[in-house]
Amino acid sequence: MLSNSLQNKKIVISGGASGIGWATTKICVAKGASVYLCDIDNLVLNKIKKHPSYNRNIFAAKADASKETEVIKFFKIIKKKFKYLDCLINNVGVAGPMGSIEKLNSRDWVRTLYVNVVSHFYFTKQAIPLIKKTKNGSIINISSGAGIMGYPLRSPYAASKWAIVGLTKTLAMELGKYKIRVNTVCPGTVKGDRMKRVIRDKAKFTKISPQTIEKDFISMASMKNWIKEEDVANMCAYLISDEADRVSGQVIAVDGNTERMD
Repeated sequence: MLSNSLQNKKIVISGGASGIGWATTKICVAKGASVYLCDIDNLVLNKIKKHPSYNRNIFAAKADASKETEVIKFFKIIKKKFKYLDCLINNVGVAGPMGSIEKLNSRDWVRTLYVNVVSHFYFTKQAIPLIKKTKNGSIINISSGAGIMGYPLRSPYAASKWAIVGLTKTLAMELGKYKIRVNTVCPGTVKGDRMKRVIRDKAKFTKISPQTIEKDFISMASMKNWIKEEDVANMCAYLISDEADRVSGQVIAVDGNTERMD
């Protein structure tokens, strides 16, 4: 893909200050885009303010994606900077609690769905009027391998990620007439801080060593290796680009071919 394949594209990324969101931000900016991201974590927001592209091609604001009032406030800020949007990436998400369903806390279950699903509704509702202005826009929803397979001991996470696939299919139908493409990216086992926490929690629940849990996660994919945040970011960059002009309603795994999740 050409290095300027996203030249002048305006992109919004939720949960964009770390992990997949930050990797995607950096790759999109390197390809010529401007990115406005939000995050709930002041620490990581302060770190990115030191990036050389901050306030030139990277902009950021604090927002809790699970609260509609904060999302509306965030988009008011965006509208002062961008008159239109080329793409929204619904990236924000939490791993949620781990455990058998009869033992999970109801509040934790609901919180997982609010962050992982309801936030997508809030962001998409606010972004659509801005994306319609481009007549060639894109929405990317970040789901998971857990959105196309079962995931024992992670029922709220799996439920939320399956919901994203249904939302994507529906939005692709609703928005196609406006030339807005909607796709889901399903990352596999991505190496990073979130996966470290998942491994820690599973080890605690199952009484199996973290090292054994980690090896088992890696073994779940045919390619027997971790997925890098940049792998997912590159797929997002492609889906935003004009090269993906006829790609919509798709559920695309970036997972080294996950064979099982248990």
